[in-house]
Amino acid sequence: MIAVLQRVSSASVEVSAETVGAIGPGLLVLLAFERVDSDAQQASFLERVLGLRVFADAAGKMNLSLRDVAGGLLIVPQFTLAADTASGRRPGFAQAAEPAVARALFEAFVSRARVAYEPVAAGRFGADMQVRLVNEGPATFILRS
Repeated sequence: MIAVLQRVSSASVEVSAETVGAIGPGLLVLLAFERVDSDAQQASFLERVLGLRVFADAAGKMNLSLRDVAGGLLIVPQFTLAADTASGRRPGFAQAAEPAVARALFEAFVSRARVAYEPVAAGRFGADMQVRLVNEGPATFILRS
């Protein structure tokens, strides 16, 4: 799994001009699955997302997690994170999970997140989405399983 986490003051995702997910302050997570990923990795990866201390405490240090600040979590599928851009001009996607597998993994991850935490919103797998965000900081982090 590859995730780009962005600390946001707000974020939303639209499909065909309909808002399908939105949060206030919290984390926007762009999430991709690779061929080697499995459902077994998801629990620990989700705990990393929820527990990563990327929010400022009273002293201004990044000591607080999403759980600590009770922020929103918006999870958006983005298979292009699995692209190989090491050579050439066209990204390669040989390492990306097959669409049917990635869809199942994404839906399982969102379901797991909704059981473990709230509020959770999500984008729509396979859809042409418009993602809007106000990156707070800016603060952007990359996680890999």
